[in-house]
Order: sequence, then C-alpha cells, then structure tokens
Amino acid sequence: MAAAKLLIPTLSHFRPLTCAAAVSATNPARLVPHPPDLLKWIKREGGFVHEAVTITQDTTYGLGLVASGGIPKGSDLIVLPEHFPLKFQSDKDDEADSVLLPLSNRVPEELWAMKLGLKLLQERAKVGSFWWPYISNLPETYTVPIFFSGEDIKNLQYAPLLCQVNKRCRFLLKFEQEVKNVLKNLKPSEHPFGGQDVDASSLGWAMSAVSSRAFRLYGKKLPNGTHSDIPMMLPLIDMCNHSFNPNARILQEQDAGNPKMLIKVVAEREIKQSDPLLLNYGCLSNDFFLLDYGFVIPSNPYDHIELKYDGALMDAASMAAGVSSPNFSSPAPWQQEILFQLNLDGEVPNLKVTIGGPELVEGRLLAALRVLLSNDREMVQRYDLSVLKSLSAEGPLGVANEVAAFRTIIALCVIALGHFPTKIMDDESLLKQGVSVSTELAIQFRMQKKSVIIDVMRDLTKRVKVLLSKETTTA
Repeated sequence: MAAAKLLIPTLSHFRPLTCAAAVSATNPARLVPHPPDLLKWIKREGGFVHEAVTITQDTTYGLGLVASGGIPKGSDLIVLPEHFPLKFQSDKDDEADSVLLPLSNRVPEELWAMKLGLKLLQERAKVGSFWWPYISNLPETYTVPIFFSGEDIKNLQYAPLLCQVNKRCRFLLKFEQEVKNVLKNLKPSEHPFGGQDVDASSLGWAMSAVSSRAFRLYGKKLPNGTHSDIPMMLPLIDMCNHSFNPNARILQEQDAGNPKMLIKVVAEREIKQSDPLLLNYGCLSNDFFLLDYGFVIPSNPYDHIELKYDGALMDAASMAAGVSSPNFSSPAPWQQEILFQLNLDGEVPNLKVTIGGPELVEGRLLAALRVLLSNDREMVQRYDLSVLKSLSAEGPLGVANEVAAFRTIIALCVIALGHFPTKIMDDESLLKQGVSVSTELAIQFRMQKKSVIIDVMRDLTKRVKVLLSKETTTA
C-alpha cells in the first residue's frame, strides 16, 4: 500500500506557464523523491531487460541507459509485452473514460500529445495504477519552451518557433477552461482524475511528458491488413537518449507462441561497456527537438530556417545581390504558371520555403529563382520541374542564371540574419556569463539558426566561385 499513498499529492504544485521548466536540465527532480525501481518493476511484470542495461545520470540529457558491460550486436536490450505501453484506449463502460474520450476529441490533431497526456494524467491520479512505478519516475518539470518565461520565449528570436510556442500556450489556457467546465458537475465515480483539479500547468506537464517520450508505433490491425499508427509511452525504452548515429533500434514483432505484439529494443551494433544506449528520434530540425523534447542539437544536419516566399522580398534580395531586372513581383504569365505548379501561386499556395538542412535550398525556392531570373521561355520549358528544383543539376539554365539565383539566395540569407537582434559573438559572450537553463537553451537555439544561415552562405559562395571560374576557363 506504500505506493498508493504516494498518489495523494495533487497536480496543483506545477509551475505556471510563465516559469522556467527546471532548475537543472540534466538532473530534474522525479515526481516523487524515491520512486520505485523501474528495472525491477519491468522484470517482475513480465518484461525483459538485458543484465548489462543500467540507468545512469547523463551529463547532457539527464537520466539515460548505459551498458554496464559489453553487449553483442543483435542482442535484445529491452522487451515489453503488450500490457506495458501506455496508450489512449478508452473503455466506454468506464464512467471516467466516457468523460475522457469527448475531451480528447477537442484536441487538434497537431497537438496529439495532449490526447495521450489526458490518459497519463488519469493514470497519475489513479490509486493503484499499473503504471505508477513508471509515472513516478517521470521528471517533475520539463525544459520545453511552453514553460519558458516571457523573456526567454523572446530570446528565441525566431518567428516560426515563437508562433508555435504561443499557439501551444493559448491552446493550454483555452483547454484548461474546457476541462474545468466538463469536470465541475461530475459525480466522483465519473471524474477521470480522481476529483483532483487540472489546470494549464498540469496539462502542459502531461503534454510535454508525452511529446518528449512517446513513440508512434503500430496499433490495431485494420481491415485492409495494415496497422493503425498510435502514439504510446514505452517504460524504460523512453530513457534511451537521441543520436543521429544510434546503436539501438525499436522493433515490433509477434512472439512465435504468442499472437500479442512485443516491443523490443535491439542492439544495432556491438555496444561496449559504459556506452549509452541511443535511438534516433527522427531526422528533425531543432524547432522540433526544442519544442517537443526540450533540447537543442549543435550542428544538426537537419536544421533549417523558414522563409516566406514573397515577390517584394525576392526583388529586394536580387537587387541587393546586384542582379539586374528582377521580376519577382510581376512575373510573366508563363512564369506564373510554373509558380502555380510549384504551389507558390494560386488560391491556396504554400509560401513557406526553407534554407538549410540536407537540401541546402528547398527545391521549390531554387526552381522559382531559376525560372524568374530567366527570360528564355523555350530553354526553361525544355526541363522538367524536378531538374529545375535540384541543386545537383548544375546550372540547367546557364551559368549566369545560376550565379544570379545563388547570389539572390545569399542576399536572402543576409536579410534573414539581419532579423536576429544579436550576433553569434554576442550570444557566446552571454553564455560565458552564466544564465538559467531556459535562457541557455534559447541562446543555443538561435545560435544554431544563425549558423545554418552562415553555412548556406559559405556553401553557395563557393559554388558561385566555381561557376565563375568555369565560365572564365571556357571563355
């Protein structure tokens, strides 16, 4: 009964949305001071944990899993039977669940973590929950931007992320009222959270716990033979930290003697003693890593910046680059038709384009620049759009056109850099002074965005020099 007593504290002790998420990013407090042993619980309840897998404090990401001895390639590291994952599966016969389902239906799909978050809060409040040993080991606070102070949200200095953070904060404040309205007249047996009050901070905690830990895996088998995609929280597995060069991966498979689905973490290669167990969370930009996981990856090869495709902006950039006769604001009809095909014109265009990441320059932007900086309709129409969108297609419309396109993008980068109030040197100086965890994350984030822009400028400048040297040689 000792575990049941630990469930009594209410959810109201969470910090408000305007507070920093945690005093320490690498050592946040657990929900209870001395939570149950997670490894023992998994083994006792029918799961498997390799004898060399241990929980340790990681200097970068907080708690993580480490090998206490050598583990051969192909070894099962963790195996969770079907009853372990925490999923949102509402029981219509349960009065509390019948309240939870309509609430979950009010959550927009893009904030899917809140749906599972409701289930997490329900299990947290439930005396004797099967998942209590797991939930009690979760961090009390998270380092995601919805918990930053207003000043640190501004410190991000990047409009697309500011927009996402503000959208989530507004949603939580609105959803808090919706939840309170639904809960206020319920009988105790109907209350999904055991009669406890639920506010924006506790909802934010639950959404952050899910977004930073849940995996989207196969759910039930559908009539067409495929499986539904369902988010689920995987005890212990979610303590594997992230790497783009992982040494482990998740598998879902059926045991030969058991039709129920097993979820495994398997060693992708030999894991040596003291090596951390690492999974790839996805090829994501730092926007997603900070927004959902609460950390920033230095030199992230998938990071990029977003720009709005705007004719006046493109004209300004091309003029700043010394490109003659820009006509982005008034394209010819044949050019406008190509913009329509690129979804950069029309009734519902997608004007969000990116610079950076594996592509370096988003194909739609590159194609638009090449086409609008060309007056040769016949030459443009010789090429398929896929060629015009490809950076590897060297100067399909000629060297002069390619140089003009690259110089325009470099000028766009200069304009984008100008939107940041601070320079990288200023940011580095601030970090040396010692700042709070949330301020440090905000500064690291904006430094990485500026680095992306500078890297693109360097790359394209080199390409321009190569093109001009080839042209000189040819001449």
